[in-house]
Amino acid sequence: MTVAQQRLTLTDYLAYEAPTEKRYELVNGELIEMPAESDINQRIAMFLLIYFSQHGIPHYCLRIGLEIAVSGTLATVRLPDLAILSEEAALALEGASRSIITYDMPPPQLVVEVVSPGQANRDYRHKRSEYAARGIQEYWIVDPSEQQVLILVWTDGLYEEGTFRQDQRLQSSLFPKLELTAKQVLAG
Repeated sequence: MTVAQQRLTLTDYLAYEAPTEKRYELVNGELIEMPAESDINQRIAMFLLIYFSQHGIPHYCLRIGLEIAVSGTLATVRLPDLAILSEEAALALEGASRSIITYDMPPPQLVVEVVSPGQANRDYRHKRSEYAARGIQEYWIVDPSEQQVLILVWTDGLYEEGTFRQDQRLQSSLFPKLELTAKQVLAG
């Protein structure tokens, strides 16, 4: 659902105060209301957050609720389910009044999107090209409906993908010692 009548710049978006507790993404200058997260989406994001924390990723590099300014025809800001920041990106956010990675900041190393019902096109197509243009090293698409995890690795400006199902062990260039299967992730 589109909210504002006029297109917003990134500056307008950063100054916008929503009249409700609802979450919005900015897509080509338009505020788009985000649907409420399903229980499985929240469980998967939390499972991955805890997994990465237990496997040595510093807590200050892990984010749920992060906003990322990405390229688009007009201003676009995405809200991934989970992100892992580099030390440089975490440092750039230190002391910030809002948890947003702007164009002038290093991108996250990893972004995870858990596909919501009816939102596959957004996660598989739009965010894929936006995150690639932003130079995000890995983009994971966790799809409970399709029972698969796609791991997209940024190589020479494009994503190369691997698809993982059931008991297949996930293969990550960022985390080569990852001991997770698609089934474990999808169970949340």
